[in-house]
Amino acid sequence: MTSSILLDGRSLTRAQVATIARKGASIRLDEAQLLKVKRAADFLAEKVGGGEPIYGVTTGFGSNADKLLGAHRVRDELPGGNPDPQQGTLLEELQHNLIITHAVCVGKPFSVDVVRAMLAIRVNTLMRGHSGIRVETLRALAELLNRDVIPVIPEKGSVGASGDLAPLSHLAIVLLGGGEAFYKGERMTGAKALAAAGLEPVRLSFKEGLALNNGTTQMLATGVLALDTMDMLIRTADLAAAMTLDAFAGRTGAYAEEVHALRPHPGQVAAARSIRGLLDGSTLADIAYHLVPRFRPWLADSWTDPADQAHRFDIGWDWVPATQRHGKEAFYSRFLPFKGGKKHQPQDAYCLRCAPQVHGAVRDAWEQACRVFDVELNAVTDNPLVFPDAENAQVIEDQVISAGHFHGMPLALAMSYVKASIPVLASISERRTAKLVDPANNDGLPAFLIGNEDATDSGFMIVQYTAAALVNDLATRSHPASVYSVPTSANAEDHVSMGANEARHVLEMTEDLGHVLAMELYTAAQALEYRQDMLNAARTLAHRGDWQALASKVSGAPRQDSPHYARFETEVRALMDALAAADDFHGGVAVRDALSMLREHVAFMQRDRAMDGDVRAVCDLVASGRLVG
Repeated sequence: MTSSILLDGRSLTRAQVATIARKGASIRLDEAQLLKVKRAADFLAEKVGGGEPIYGVTTGFGSNADKLLGAHRVRDELPGGNPDPQQGTLLEELQHNLIITHAVCVGKPFSVDVVRAMLAIRVNTLMRGHSGIRVETLRALAELLNRDVIPVIPEKGSVGASGDLAPLSHLAIVLLGGGEAFYKGERMTGAKALAAAGLEPVRLSFKEGLALNNGTTQMLATGVLALDTMDMLIRTADLAAAMTLDAFAGRTGAYAEEVHALRPHPGQVAAARSIRGLLDGSTLADIAYHLVPRFRPWLADSWTDPADQAHRFDIGWDWVPATQRHGKEAFYSRFLPFKGGKKHQPQDAYCLRCAPQVHGAVRDAWEQACRVFDVELNAVTDNPLVFPDAENAQVIEDQVISAGHFHGMPLALAMSYVKASIPVLASISERRTAKLVDPANNDGLPAFLIGNEDATDSGFMIVQYTAAALVNDLATRSHPASVYSVPTSANAEDHVSMGANEARHVLEMTEDLGHVLAMELYTAAQALEYRQDMLNAARTLAHRGDWQALASKVSGAPRQDSPHYARFETEVRALMDALAAADDFHGGVAVRDALSMLREHVAFMQRDRAMDGDVRAVCDLVASGRLVG
């Protein structure tokens, strides 16, 4: 991808970060804004030249803030001292040492997309011109991204205040020619990567170490990518719910616009609207109870017409005799007296009926996090903050102000909210999957969605087990990291956010959420085909006009010499006419499109086969986002 995104410190969006991180876009720096970057750097140089004490520039860091830098190195006068003319001034050494001693993360490296996001975000915040970094250093940082030099950053080590010090030091150390980086996908030393990309190591100047490693960049990058993935997964959850509802021939009243106008939580209203749209064009939703046959196992004599021999099932209804209709006359004036697959109840289970409320609450959590992260993307998050043009400044503290913008709690709490929502969305999906495979609750579909004519097939039984295992795992990982602060830096930094852990957890958890939704879609596709095929088989039978052929599918028929037989015949003929008059039975337009795409990767399962390849294919399809565009 050759697109380029302009960074000015004020207009970066989550979508742009995702494009840079996941689609390979490069970055450009706004030249007008670079003048403000230069102004802040020049201001610091001027103040340092005047002998002003400035935190992190002429003092130590953290609990060393009370230590002022001297005019020369005391250690050079120690016995055995050996001055190194290459190490630069004390002020330069301070910034250099900050980076090399803070790069102490552990664990496996972040993926390339996370580090690309970190580079873009760090460049953007420094573009605001309140950090004191020089233009040439900022350009060098941007060139790491543009020339595909991706620092190796182990995942664990940030406490989320002062910012993401350790991981950002791993990012910055490559600028100095240290650490490790991936260049064109190959892992090598930072020095080798710079050389291969035609870049020179940087010697840091006043406050540049702090500017590079003090900020919320890791938690922001991982959080932005997690939110980007969550956006896709929330829409996927709506699709899965719609496909499952179609497979159940469920009721749509619970999704009606006027219903949700009475409790207008934004996410709930949006979820109901989304699922309504996905069901548009369905001839399964809200179907009359009496039209829906239940599954019966296929037998050699199930179908007498040669055209029906390809069916992988038999179908049937129970006739309700007049003696069992007392007190139910109003119901049977609307519906014919046949019990098939649909239970005679006007409401579906919670996992179907309450999808707008549950999916909507997750949407609201996501929206709140998006609001917080949108602010943070164009915020200044290092310390101290440089205000070179502050009016009425009397002392240096009026223009170089120590504050707490590095504290990640706004992001951490927003991520805690999203983190808690992930097992919720996974759980309701797993409940729909469980309902689909359970013959006591799947409204006339086969047990475990397989014919099992010879009692040797397990069908989709264990798919639900996997979903259940993932839901449990997600639930146990959803404890908020943000509620547990561990003080650092000899209690100078005595309250931290743990936002880096929080955002990393959320990003990791989205993968398993996607897997749970994939399990539901895999199962719902099988169920939907059964439902469509069973109904359309009944419709085809009715089209032939042979009421006795249809009657052969009905249990509980009276004997022909019974006084009730004439009524039975009349009512079977009415069922035949209703089925014959019905349109082709199918899911909503969007549901059909999704089913077609799924079938490009996995076939309907008529009898047991190895399912591992199917599962991988559906999980990969969900992760790609292609199902929801």
